[in-house]
Amino acid sequence: MLDNAEKIHRLSMQIMEKTGMLFHHPDAVRILKEHGIRMEGHVAYFTEDQLMYWIHKAPANIDLFAEDPRYHVALGGRRSYSAPPSGSPQISDQTGEKRPALVEDYVKLVKLFEANPKYKINGGIVVFPDDVPVDNACLMMYYAAYTHSDKALMTGTGNYGELETLMQMGIAAAGSREEFEARPRMLTIANANTPLQLDHKMTETILTFGKYRQPCVIASAAMAGTTSPVTLAGTIAMVNVEVLTSIALAQMANPGCPVIYGSQTTTADLRNGAIAIGAPEGALCYKYCAKMAKYYGLPCRGGGSLSDAKVVCAQAGYESMLTYIACRQNEMNLIVQSAGILNGYTTVSYEKVVMDFEVMDYVDRYLADVDVNDETVPVDLIDELGREESYLLDEHTLEWCRKEPLTPKLAVRGTSSHPAAQFDENIQKEMERLWDSYKKPERDPAVLEQMKELLARRGVDRSLAERVENL
Repeated sequence: MLDNAEKIHRLSMQIMEKTGMLFHHPDAVRILKEHGIRMEGHVAYFTEDQLMYWIHKAPANIDLFAEDPRYHVALGGRRSYSAPPSGSPQISDQTGEKRPALVEDYVKLVKLFEANPKYKINGGIVVFPDDVPVDNACLMMYYAAYTHSDKALMTGTGNYGELETLMQMGIAAAGSREEFEARPRMLTIANANTPLQLDHKMTETILTFGKYRQPCVIASAAMAGTTSPVTLAGTIAMVNVEVLTSIALAQMANPGCPVIYGSQTTTADLRNGAIAIGAPEGALCYKYCAKMAKYYGLPCRGGGSLSDAKVVCAQAGYESMLTYIACRQNEMNLIVQSAGILNGYTTVSYEKVVMDFEVMDYVDRYLADVDVNDETVPVDLIDELGREESYLLDEHTLEWCRKEPLTPKLAVRGTSSHPAAQFDENIQKEMERLWDSYKKPERDPAVLEQMKELLARRGVDRSLAERVENL
């Protein structure tokens, strides 16, 4: 009997051969034609053999290097890494009020993730700052992350010109192009356009990152019932075509370049057409993202601590726990959006970031499971204390009390006159503790000067770069 991964693969091949994949960019069309793919206009029709030949060129494991070697990342296998939110244009507070995100918010959020030792990845489009020129936002966000984080860095996407400058900034940080390519230090996400197409910007992102051997997640974010079939199996199969054909394009252009199989797919709420990122159907899509990536021998990215709630509340908690633990249990290698996301990706909340840090702590403890040995099952002590004595003050309890149970930073336990207010206060205290513990990394002034010159050539005012640097 075929398992679901094999079934999805076979049905995906039918979609690919019957319907094909639309590539809007003429460079993509040229590359596909040069490699013998049947084209009808801009629509590509791969055979299964053609597709698998190129998929098998992609590496199964990807190294991503950080300024601080403690934060080097090895994507693939059973390893799982969480990363910040990505793409939200707004900040929300605990009343549900929203405002445009600013570059100051970007840096403050980077500092929170930098201060959390469980994160090895930082940066990217943590929020999309409203006060930074759109044409160079990708570059300014990288500069902000580079000047405030020692961890492995994500970046945004862009066109050829913007991305060429981004690569030169990475080369400045690495010291040479050879070092930059040998030890990749930028990771981005390129999304296919559901249904079954890839646009200009994402094509240029895939081709540029491949040219410089920097890892690129190639993902889809379908909404079952609106941009893809309402049945999850149909959506997963269609997304599989979008991701695989785009990965094949990357490998044709730059064989062996590091790519990651991704899906941020979920369902739509068909009562109103809204995306439902905290839905159980989304969690199932992330499960199958990991399953299909492993079927093809590729690293995987999907999911996060996701919620459609407008504020930090019970809905935000149960949706985020479900979508995050689904990723961890299925060994998702890269979990972007792992903290802070509310309102269908449109807002980031500082309070939600801190709450999701606690969700991560809970999931880590749960997945650590239980060690069974002579020390953890103290047979003699149980016999000695019998049925009447308390274990509270025993030496065994004192030895294990900080190792066995998780001590939460936010959860309100025991007696409390105002539990909701206490929970909010705990969040604020933990947020301030993290910011107080943040230490800004040192950077070579000569490298920063090189980067500022590159930014200036793109029209970025030096005063903006310096303001960001000094936030």
